Amino acid sequence: MKRFIGFIGLLFFIFLIVFTSCSDPLIKKAMSGDAKAQYLIGKSYYDGKGVKQDYNEAFRWFKSAAEKGIIEAQYWMGNCYYEGRGTKQDYNEAFRWFKAAAEQGIAEAQYWMGNCYYEGRGTKQDYNEAFRWFKAAAEQGHAKAQKNLGNCYFYGEGINEDYNEAFRWFKAAAKQDDADAQWNLGKCYYNGEGVKQDYKKAFRWYKAAAEQGYVKAQCDLGACYYYGEGVKQDYKEAFRWFKTAAEHGESYSQYNLGICYSKGKGVKQDYKEAFRWFKAAAEQGDAYAQYRLGNCYENGEGVKQDYKEAFRWFKAAAEQGDADAQCSLGNCYENGKGVKKDYKEAYYWYLISYLNGYIAAEPNIYLIEKILTDQQKQEVQNRVNEWFRTHPLE
Repeated sequence: MKRFIGFIGLLFFIFLIVFTSCSDPLIKKAMSGDAKAQYLIGKSYYDGKGVKQDYNEAFRWFKSAAEKGIIEAQYWMGNCYYEGRGTKQDYNEAFRWFKAAAEQGIAEAQYWMGNCYYEGRGTKQDYNEAFRWFKAAAEQGHAKAQKNLGNCYFYGEGINEDYNEAFRWFKAAAKQDDADAQWNLGKCYYNGEGVKQDYKKAFRWYKAAAEQGYVKAQCDLGACYYYGEGVKQDYKEAFRWFKTAAEHGESYSQYNLGICYSKGKGVKQDYKEAFRWFKAAAEQGDAYAQYRLGNCYENGEGVKQDYKEAFRWFKAAAEQGDADAQCSLGNCYENGKGVKKDYKEAYYWYLISYLNGYIAAEPNIYLIEKILTDQQKQEVQNRVNEWFRTHPLE
């Protein structure tokens, strides 16, 4: 009995220590059942302000306050369930609590309701409902909801496609420094979608997002400098931004960095570095990089010449629809480079490459046609037709 009493005393002592930095009146209110005070203590635990961060305690206090109708606590209950903080992750429960808060006008909860419907988490996927909730939050000035609403309009998800409306909402969010929205706004200006094409404004918004660390914008900013679009051409700046994004794993930037090293643009020419970056992007599935990596192996640039590896990477890119790689693959089959010589396969890939717009494949087609029989040519052409049935031209 004494040990039990001692244990209770210890718990009480710990409780007092934990709350020494919280105001005594707030503790007393919470302990006496004051819902608002319970919410504030939960938030202190969640944020680790005035007390050691503890999601379990935060959840406990949020739950008590939420069940008493504190709207903010209901939102944070949804957050805890969604992120699995202080409780087991449960999208159904997250959805339930987000809904309770959203229906009472909490913009953050409305935004998360939109996400739940968009992703199909805790509820059946429904773009119409996602759009509705994003719109509710966006109209209250919620930046991320504005950006997502822009995406709904841009891609026609839950609403008819409307680039003008997409632009309007991207701009609203971009002005609130949402980096994703700034990048999307830059894309609108770059492509003339929902607004008159303007490379200078595209550059401005790419730069705003890039300086916030948004990787896709860093890549596009590098491209603006590389090609002199919206800004004076500057290969060194292009290289700098490509490198920044590439080091964060952005595959197209890795490819572009490889191009810079390969051509000596903005940096000293270095085939080994070019190979390294082409390989990094190729292994992430970038078709352009796979083609370039194939060239490196074929020509022995930055790596020991290896026709089998060249063939492997040309094939990887060709199967993704890269017309240059398709022609190079045809050349491998025609000349037995890295693979057994096969004129029918060479003809197959040359035809696909040519029909994909690579005009330089045409002479190769004529040469192979002189070797094949009419029956062989027809067999290949049937296969080519099947290719384009499953890989339609854009």
